[in-house]
Amino acid sequence: MIATLAELDRVRDECRKMVTQRSLLSAGAAVVPIPGADLVADVGLLTNLLPSISAKFQLDHEQVQKMDPNMAQQVLVMATSLGNNAIGRVVTRKLVIAILRRMGVRIAAGSAARFVPFLGQAVAATISFGAMKLAGNAHIEDCYRTARTLIEGRPAIA
Repeated sequence: MIATLAELDRVRDECRKMVTQRSLLSAGAAVVPIPGADLVADVGLLTNLLPSISAKFQLDHEQVQKMDPNMAQQVLVMATSLGNNAIGRVVTRKLVIAILRRMGVRIAAGSAARFVPFLGQAVAATISFGAMKLAGNAHIEDCYRTARTLIEGRPAIA
């Protein structure tokens, strides 16, 4: 278990770097002029990224299942109160697709922009990078808040 806030901050910084790397991959996929290639890439990237982030914070499905039942329930209640369905749960393609649907306007704009020569591909890559960065960093912050609550011993809902 992460024991200190300094260690928690270090984990958050590591995860942010990981999100930036995956966001760059997402942007690269958005440049490919094949319809749906970016969406398939994003689903694959997020299906691996979200559990990796959760695991770094020691909040993935297996780690939460090994916790004391009261603590595990606290983690799940806090995650739900944050609107996060990935903390402490198995991350499936279906869950990732639901997350991407919530970001649908950005993805649709990026998909449409890709077909405008040169500038459109740059816009699509920028939108894809931003959407992946947004999804990844939001998950990091939810994991950070959850782990911080556990470290500080506060109740999940105040």
